[in-house]
Amino acid sequence: MTGRDLLDAVRRRLAEAGAEPTPARVAVALREEGRLLGDAEVLGVVAALRSEMVGSGPLEPLLAAPEVTDVLVTAPDEVWVDRGGGLERTVVRFRDAAEVRRLAQRLAAVAGRRLDDARPWVDARLPDGTRLHAVLPPVAVGGTCLSLRVLRPRAFTLADLVAAGTLPPGGDRLLAAVLTARLSFVISGGTGSGKTTLLTSLLGLVGPAERIVLAEDSAELRPDHPHVVRLETRPANQEGAGRVTLRDLVRQALRMRPDRLVVGEVRGAEVTDLLAALNTGHEGGCGTVHANAACDVPARLEALGSTAGLDRAALHSQLAAALSVVIHLVRDRSGRRRVAEIHVLERDREGFVVTVPAALWAPGGFQEARGWGRLAELCERSGER
Repeated sequence: MTGRDLLDAVRRRLAEAGAEPTPARVAVALREEGRLLGDAEVLGVVAALRSEMVGSGPLEPLLAAPEVTDVLVTAPDEVWVDRGGGLERTVVRFRDAAEVRRLAQRLAAVAGRRLDDARPWVDARLPDGTRLHAVLPPVAVGGTCLSLRVLRPRAFTLADLVAAGTLPPGGDRLLAAVLTARLSFVISGGTGSGKTTLLTSLLGLVGPAERIVLAEDSAELRPDHPHVVRLETRPANQEGAGRVTLRDLVRQALRMRPDRLVVGEVRGAEVTDLLAALNTGHEGGCGTVHANAACDVPARLEALGSTAGLDRAALHSQLAAALSVVIHLVRDRSGRRRVAEIHVLERDREGFVVTVPAALWAPGGFQEARGWGRLAELCERSGER
């Protein structure tokens, strides 16, 4: 009998008895299978069973590795990780597609969500903060797809990001000046470019006497700060009631006396409430937004504003007064995340908001661009208030 067959046999016996995989019960099950193992071997079987029954199964060692940020399963024999340098295929394997499906459904249940043929996808947060996304076949052609975004308990400092190459030398001082001046900003970039990591680091620079209120679709921001209020959206229950949207959270956050209002990711009609808030004395507000380049951010926000019925002229009017800086992240061909450019905002001849490059990535430090003087002016003027 192979090790896998032995695990299956013990699991079946425990399931039939409705028993948890304790060392004593596992030892009894092993004896019933005609196997006598030493204490160390029994504990090894216990650990393997617990991992499969209540943990993340074969993925557990990957999720525990401190450098891993993402774990992706596209097939039983295709498990990938991202350690900050792009995707790497691992040697981890599942027995079959059914095992991947069972793991996805168990993790969804742990997150309090349903995942079955009637609801074949789930986007949720596990108790330890890990972001879970799973899609079942036939929506996922070929087999269950599982994506796990690991949330580390320790926030990176800006010095850590400089050391990692996310910021160029001296870039930490520039971003710290933006925070100190209480400029409103958004961090833009593609999926997995490091927007949440950078925003978490920047919020750690906020003064300890300030109150940060976070509104997030999935609670991922973990700033190292003594006064943080965290709000998270909620899906509707099986009867279709109880849904709490990001727009609801932004409106509630405004009544909670925030010194810094933060929207984890602006992705819909809540953009109108955020811009309105930043136009009514809420300085230093910030968030993230998906965009291919910093210059695309006004158009992206315009598109989001249209979902709430805000016309183009009104959106740009609010945007011009609400937002000061765009910080754009990219992932280069090697998989490294870095701040590619920092833009300031201005109006064009037609009155619409456009972005102007102020600082561009260079290995030795940010290179000054056309908007540098405007960025310096904003930091100095706001810092004097």
